[in-house]
Amino acid sequence: MNTIFWAADSTVKQNAILTYPQTGIGQVFHLYAKPTIRIENHAENGRSTKSFLDEGRLAMIYDRIEEGDFLFIQFGHNDEKTGDPARYSDPDAEYMENLGRLINAARNKKAYPVLITPLTRRNYRDDNQEYSHEKYAIAMKKTAKLLDVPLVDLCAKSEALVDLIGEKSKAYYMHIPAGMYSRYPDGLTDNTHLRYEGAVVFAGLIAQELFALGGIYAELLVDGYEALIKESSNEK
Repeated sequence: MNTIFWAADSTVKQNAILTYPQTGIGQVFHLYAKPTIRIENHAENGRSTKSFLDEGRLAMIYDRIEEGDFLFIQFGHNDEKTGDPARYSDPDAEYMENLGRLINAARNKKAYPVLITPLTRRNYRDDNQEYSHEKYAIAMKKTAKLLDVPLVDLCAKSEALVDLIGEKSKAYYMHIPAGMYSRYPDGLTDNTHLRYEGAVVFAGLIAQELFALGGIYAELLVDGYEALIKESSNEK
């Protein structure tokens, strides 16, 4: 039985009831994977490539990952934070180096690394927002090319989807009206983290890209996925 390991941030993290209804992509990816594929989610809130490595989180994966497993690597949200030296990494230098360390760790164990560009923030078109994924998505693409690693461009695909559905995308993110959940009595406006529906949809974008990659990556997906894709295409 092969395992997908996730090295990532809060957009992927396995959430408990304490943060409900927040849901990470890695938390629901089993919906798209064959029952024989295990998923081990090492994503954690607020982590960048730098802090993930500095805290020894890669070592925990390295001790467990085996030949034929997969390491899904999705970072960028927190690497952008220039005011936080514990997390910030320059996109064209340390960020790419850190991605290389993650990739090499997987390859050293004869596992398969997959780079996944960061999920879009819902307000990515707002010129006044503090952070932007653009430089990190580009840097990850450069790394994928330099090190010959398959890449899922979740950033571009999620941006396109948010543009397509507009205001309806609020249902995918943690836009919570007042009084709906006891944890958020005054409501919440969060354009970064996902609700269950969003996690399922964005995990689906990753599944589409894995299917397009073919071979061992498409083989991770649940039997019947190809028919589902064809059905969806016919409905458009």
